[in-house]
Amino acid sequence: MTSEIRKLQDVWDNFRNKDEQNLELPKITFDDLNNSIISTGPFYFYIIDFFDMSISHISPSIYDIHDFEEGKVTFNDILKTLHPDDVDFISKTEASIAKFFYENIGEEKILKYKMNYCFRAKMKNGQYSMMNHQALLLTLDKSGGYGKSLNIHTQIDHLCKVNTFKFSLIGLNGEPSFMNLNNETGFLKEATFTKREIEILKFISEGLSNIELAEKLNISPFTVKEHRKNILKKANCKNTNQLIKNSVLQGLI
Repeated sequence: MTSEIRKLQDVWDNFRNKDEQNLELPKITFDDLNNSIISTGPFYFYIIDFFDMSISHISPSIYDIHDFEEGKVTFNDILKTLHPDDVDFISKTEASIAKFFYENIGEEKILKYKMNYCFRAKMKNGQYSMMNHQALLLTLDKSGGYGKSLNIHTQIDHLCKVNTFKFSLIGLNGEPSFMNLNNETGFLKEATFTKREIEILKFISEGLSNIELAEKLNISPFTVKEHRKNILKKANCKNTNQLIKNSVLQGLI
């Protein structure tokens, strides 16, 4: 294990489950999982247990993306794919996420958020690609320490090859979102997108036209057009391609 990876492990040690046993995994419905995953590129997911850093519920697509022996992947194997120059950013970001939650949001709401940032990882062909990391904590221990987390990694180098070195905390079930957080300054911006706008954003990323969106949401094409106009304005984007790129990088969709 490299010294950089050891530093990352030390960050998690400060917040991981300290109970004497593994926590029971809550039931995850297909809809919950589907709403959490962003399929803008090849992706895989797994659940990590911070009690012993073991992983489970690993999607088979991980073997198509990384050079792992099928059926024998560990969390350390995943960590070894990280670009050495990105590990320090990941360590600082993981620490910043935990600090922001405990100081600004409250640990009682940590399960209502999705964490999002990007890093480079080594692919099956030996080349590094940009990956979008999303994490949803599923359980906490009695002391508020990390229990189990659903992690989703999506290859997005077709959208962006340069890291923004920022992270976002996306609120679920009506909670506010905090965008473009910076490890150095702690700058944050509360998202102003409505639930309907987030829903439309997701359909836009899937390539649906205004007419298709109108039919799917049972609203008029004119209403869809107005929604798209408002979304572009709020996101400060000139076109749909820029909107989708920024929305993916920030974890909005």
